Amino acid sequence: MISRREFCELSIKSLAAVASARLFTDSLRAGDDHYPYIRDARFWEALENQRVRCELCPRRCIVPPGQRGYCRVRENQGGQYKTLIYGRLTAINNDPIEKKPLFHLLPGTTALSVSTSGCNVKCKFCQNWNLAQSNPEDLNFRYVAPEELVKTAERYSIPTIAYTYNEPTVFTEYILDTASIGRERGIRNVNISNGYINKTPLRDLCRVLDAIKIDFKAFSENFYHDMVSGSLTPVLDTMVEIKSQGIWLEMVNLLIPTLNDSRSEIEKMCKWIIANLGADVPLHFTRFHPDYLLKNLPPTPVKTLDTAFQIARDAGIHYVYVGNVPGHIHENTVCPNCGTDLIVRKGYTILKNSLKDGKCPHCNTLIPGIWS
Repeated sequence: MISRREFCELSIKSLAAVASARLFTDSLRAGDDHYPYIRDARFWEALENQRVRCELCPRRCIVPPGQRGYCRVRENQGGQYKTLIYGRLTAINNDPIEKKPLFHLLPGTTALSVSTSGCNVKCKFCQNWNLAQSNPEDLNFRYVAPEELVKTAERYSIPTIAYTYNEPTVFTEYILDTASIGRERGIRNVNISNGYINKTPLRDLCRVLDAIKIDFKAFSENFYHDMVSGSLTPVLDTMVEIKSQGIWLEMVNLLIPTLNDSRSEIEKMCKWIIANLGADVPLHFTRFHPDYLLKNLPPTPVKTLDTAFQIARDAGIHYVYVGNVPGHIHENTVCPNCGTDLIVRKGYTILKNSLKDGKCPHCNTLIPGIWS
């Protein structure tokens, strides 16, 4: 079990990439008791000549024997597809739920936040590139079985487990098992995802998750192609599916100067949200900071974020937020009917929460979310 001291010490920094740590060997095989993190993958089909086709995400990688998919963490071993990261955790942190950000889920509480390695896209502005763009064998890790992770959340009275930092889609097998146990024990489970996932695995996840936050990159196919190495349409389809499954959904749109911050693009995105997801889906506009492969642009001007906020409100979206600007007035949750400040935030701190049974105490308007 993880001790209190170990739990406190585990962090992204302490489990940063270590290129010299070659933790795999040629002899590794699924089923070896020494390597419990190598398991049968789900969502794939066998092809001729021992090749396999992955059906987890829209890439649908065709993988020859001995090779891995685009995500680096799923491998064809003799015609059998394996995940190499089941419970192979590269970070374990106790984060404010507001950091995800999820503003309409248990405000003021924390989430036991875990990651593995790998990702199925390659954002040039990724802030967790050391995890997302690394091979499993290049990172320090701790193996944590699903039962143990849930017990850790129980032991420290943490109400939520968040699968985050790198893309949780690539460790879907672990999430399905862990979230199933957590749900039985009253622990909520959330994915912090790019939304690049096929419908069948998404529906399986929706059976065990309570909420999904989508990092929506841009309302532009060109942006997804050039800056993300992905595609827009599958992400739109994912959000529609999440909504149809009754899972709580929040969106984050990182605004990058000159690349995805034009008024026309934001207006088109907001119009699509209203038509396909409804007015109650929280939309977070967050400030870009130079990182990874995109260091030639300045941080997003706060004025740009304020403009995006107003565009979204004018479009009819009820819950719009500005992020990565601590102390900004638009961090607060406001009643869309009477304008009362219901939840007042400063950074990740809740200064006031006046909700009563999920409703505005002044006009009795129901505020959608998960409040208890």
